[in-house]
Amino acid sequence: MEMVCGWTVQRRSLISGHLLFFIPAAARRVSLHKLRPSWSQWQGGDLFVAAGLFAGAQQCVHQLSLQSSLLWDDPVLHLIALNAPLSGSMRGIRGADFQCFQQAREVGLTGTFRAFLSSRLQDLYSIVRRADRSTVPIVNLRDEVLFNNWENLFSGSEASFRTGAHILSFDGRDVLRDSAWPQKYVWHGSDSKGRRLTESYCETWRTDDAVVAGQASSLASGKLLEQKSSSCKNAFIVLCIENSFMTSSQK
Repeated sequence: MEMVCGWTVQRRSLISGHLLFFIPAAARRVSLHKLRPSWSQWQGGDLFVAAGLFAGAQQCVHQLSLQSSLLWDDPVLHLIALNAPLSGSMRGIRGADFQCFQQAREVGLTGTFRAFLSSRLQDLYSIVRRADRSTVPIVNLRDEVLFNNWENLFSGSEASFRTGAHILSFDGRDVLRDSAWPQKYVWHGSDSKGRRLTESYCETWRTDDAVVAGQASSLASGKLLEQKSSSCKNAFIVLCIENSFMTSSQK
């Protein structure tokens, strides 16, 4: 049992005068990003909700969509963008990590989220727990698979994600399509193997000086680890990776 947007969520009911009904052959994953003004059937074909339950409560819809761990324990690691672009001045890796933590908690995600960045004492590759690197899929906010596993990002392809996949922010926007991110680049500070580039991480993510460089990748290329040295004054996408899988009983 868990509180989401003020309601108590159980495995098969939402207590506040409304119920979620699951047909026995329920879809393994449910996406809650679309609602209709009457009884609504969400993606997967098996989940229905009473009319008007979330009228005007888009944030709650996103929170509930992220509570799939209440229903299933399929192992996945989420890769999600911060809700606004950042220059190279992030108050260091701890500042970036804190924003990942804070925004994850705001939408009900209880795993540990770390910034998708290399820094002075951290290689990007090492962020995810060793036991989860080769077996757990990397997914977006809607649990759409981006990579088969964490190691797949560092296999020499510059982290090419699946064709048609969407990189989503914590508040549910597609960063490639939304105007809040005018520059479709993502910071990473790494080489293609996920190792830190000490001359290209905006002085450990503490400066937006125009003459200092940070390593970035164009999402238009379909890659997360393309090798582009960019001025730290640019405001680029910052991604957050869930660094270990936890079952619902561990959360």
